[in-house]
Amino acid sequence: MEFDKIIIVRDKTRLEQLIERFNSKSQAKFYLERSGGDIGFYELEHETFYKSLRKVEMDISGFIKYKTIHRSFLPSYIFTQGDLILVIGQDGLVANTAKYVKGQPIIAINPDQYRYDGILLLHTPNTFLDIVKSYCKGKNTTKKVTMAKVKLNDGQELLAFNDFYIGAATHISSRYSIEYNGIKENQSSSGVLVSTGAGSTGWLSSIFNMNNNINTYTGQLSKKHEVSLNWEDDKLLFVVREPFLSKMSEINLGFGIIKKEDTLLIESSMPTNGVIFSDGIESDFLNFNSGSICQISIAHEKANLVV
Repeated sequence: MEFDKIIIVRDKTRLEQLIERFNSKSQAKFYLERSGGDIGFYELEHETFYKSLRKVEMDISGFIKYKTIHRSFLPSYIFTQGDLILVIGQDGLVANTAKYVKGQPIIAINPDQYRYDGILLLHTPNTFLDIVKSYCKGKNTTKKVTMAKVKLNDGQELLAFNDFYIGAATHISSRYSIEYNGIKENQSSSGVLVSTGAGSTGWLSSIFNMNNNINTYTGQLSKKHEVSLNWEDDKLLFVVREPFLSKMSEINLGFGIIKKEDTLLIESSMPTNGVIFSDGIESDFLNFNSGSICQISIAHEKANLVV
């Protein structure tokens, strides 16, 4: 398997984001210390990341040409079939990248095993080069990861590696009609979450945790429900967050499984501030206001993580 170059995808560190926010490191330090914080934590995280990034770039430079890009360039960068993608960062960066690389293989690197859980980060700065070399020789396989797709009635589309949020952009009631398995009803809620198997250990799991906590209040101590979706499963799970029962809104469609060829239909009843975003990136969203109808289904595209 031949590749022309390697594309390294990275994100800004939290220290870099703080410096951008306060215009200088000294200003950021002053703000944090005045609030009782410690900039040393961010400095150490920053140094650890750059140590890992420098090692990755140095090792790659002796093997094949490469280019490093920031996450902000993902929506506009044109990936080619000759690109092998390296992602170095947190799990969320893998999810963001997978939506834009059109099935190209991804080698995900954990730059800071002390701080990052790394559920999707299967490799380290010390082991990744052997993986790159063996994959180029056809000795490694990829793990196919199911993604979700949303399509609006105006033709706009968006992919999700982890999950979709459909609802109001702020903490007000999301109003819409929802249709699933031939049943349709009007709802008022905190929005609808649609999760893939890869995303089921993230936002979706927190909803299950909330449900389990409520069960303890009602005395159902034995019912510890957990998410049971695998990364490669051709199914999605949707949950309506905090549905409200009223004269104008119902609560019967609270959750469901979307299988292959199934669709979940949602029509917005929000005059303004309705949005759809994926994988927690609120800045990359589709407007979802009155008149907008979305179809959520399993995407034809699969993410490919090199194992």
